[in-house]
Amino acid sequence: MAEDVTADLGPDRSLLLVDDDEPFVKRLARAMERRGFVPETAESVAAGKAIAQSRPPAFAVVDLRLEDGNGLDVVEALRERRPDCRIVVLTGYGAIATAVAAVKIGAIDYLSKPADANDVTNALLSKGAAMPAPPENPMSADRVRWEHIQRVYEMCDRNVSETARRLSMHRRTLQRILAKRSPK
Repeated sequence: MAEDVTADLGPDRSLLLVDDDEPFVKRLARAMERRGFVPETAESVAAGKAIAQSRPPAFAVVDLRLEDGNGLDVVEALRERRPDCRIVVLTGYGAIATAVAAVKIGAIDYLSKPADANDVTNALLSKGAAMPAPPENPMSADRVRWEHIQRVYEMCDRNVSETARRLSMHRRTLQRILAKRSPK
């Protein structure tokens, strides 16, 4: 696969990866390097914006939620310095509102975690308005449900009673779900 991808990259193969999950961003950088990209990583909004200002890349993958702020700030900085940059927003907390916001400010795609290097490469190199192919191994329904519960739980500042009320769920049932490990 790496050979046919490198032909699509063009002369500038620079890639900025912005994610505060250090093991994930390092693993993704190695995988993208094998696909012909020249990756550079940043683990914060400040570091991502600094790279966007000094060395704007041809491609970028930016996590939406970072410890020091919102990844959309990095997307805006990249758009200002390099309008032709192909940017993919990657997040574990996907929502329609944030997807729309990301695309409005210049992202070409919006992927939910867990996304692998193939998903990211396909999104970065997609052409035209054709619908993307469905993922080869989408999240299970149980995993989607668990992710949604976790997202609402975080939005409620980890308050079990408030989360249960918003999800129309019994508090004890929610406690049992939260005590379990995430489904595959």
